[in-house]
Amino acid sequence: MNGKIDKRFSDPEAEPTTWADTIAALERAELYWITTVRADGRPHVTPLIGVAADDAVYFCTGLEEQKARNLEHNDHVVITTGSNTWAKGLDVVVEGRAIRISDDDELRGLAQAWEAKYGSEWHFDVYDEMFRHADGGGAAVFRVEPTKVLAFAKDPHGQTTYRF
Repeated sequence: MNGKIDKRFSDPEAEPTTWADTIAALERAELYWITTVRADGRPHVTPLIGVAADDAVYFCTGLEEQKARNLEHNDHVVITTGSNTWAKGLDVVVEGRAIRISDDDELRGLAQAWEAKYGSEWHFDVYDEMFRHADGGGAAVFRVEPTKVLAFAKDPHGQTTYRF
């Protein structure tokens, strides 16, 4: 996949960030921020954990949480992650649609990925199309199908855009 550097927002010597580097930043991120839209149009932003795989980002949420309620009427989301510094690292923004995963076999694989990334504290059983906690609570799992990804390199500064 080839990205296009936007020279308007990049240092003259900046080259496009590779897709491999962009995906690697998403995979190693410990924390992501998700933006959803409330029914009245106001944005809602919250941190969460997740897993990047297969050129997408996955997250989970309880169905009673604000972000899940927002997704009921508008499935467009933005996922962001990065280094929170000015002169080093890579920030990534993923714009797309949040598609709920309902296949228990796929969810089991994702549950294993969550535990591999975050440890046994984040162990989930899977049944009834959800991640399940030991206490019986559940979390729906979503895949963000990207429509656009922005990679913001910082040394040198460069903005690369990928469109899907």
